[in-house]
Amino acid sequence: MWSSEQTCVVKLVDREAVMDKLVYTATNPVQDHLVDRGHLWPGVNGLRALLARQALRAIRPLHFFRPTAPRPMRSSCRSPSPLSSDPPPRYWRSCTTGYAPSSSSAQAERARTGRRVLGRRAVRAQSWCESPTSVERGRNLRPRVATRNKWARIEALLRNRAFVVEYAMARDRWRTGIPAVFPPGTYWLKRFASVPVGET
Repeated sequence: MWSSEQTCVVKLVDREAVMDKLVYTATNPVQDHLVDRGHLWPGVNGLRALLARQALRAIRPLHFFRPTAPRPMRSSCRSPSPLSSDPPPRYWRSCTTGYAPSSSSAQAERARTGRRVLGRRAVRAQSWCESPTSVERGRNLRPRVATRNKWARIEALLRNRAFVVEYAMARDRWRTGIPAVFPPGTYWLKRFASVPVGET
């Protein structure tokens, strides 16, 4: 979210990929040894809200907005299951099952290395305007799809390639004044240039 690099949008091809990314997001503070358990994270906690079947609630920061700013002081959002095919009990059970091993591996690493958890109090004591003093090594890979299934990944990559070809052909026609229908998934030109887009 805060990176100055180009946005990397990854399509989650199947159910397993969705669950992997949900668990990764939920366990990130634990894997980085900021808190011992995910529910202890003092910030917005999507996993806790999902498992407790509660809405996410946020309070408007005072240091970003003037008191009379035309924004609500509080806001809430109830997040539905991102897997419409999953009944809620199965979805919540999958979240819990995937979370436990990741949390345990972080604890095992701390036991092996002697590393300590930073803790809620130290996390909250940090200034909101601080930034890292080191630079993370750049990554060479920029994935477009995510799935453990090799053939599903190949199929998704082929669909992406077909989209790029169709988009380039439609754009060339459109730029020369020839009527063109862009492939489904076209965003920028549809929003800002009102180009016609085919149905999925």
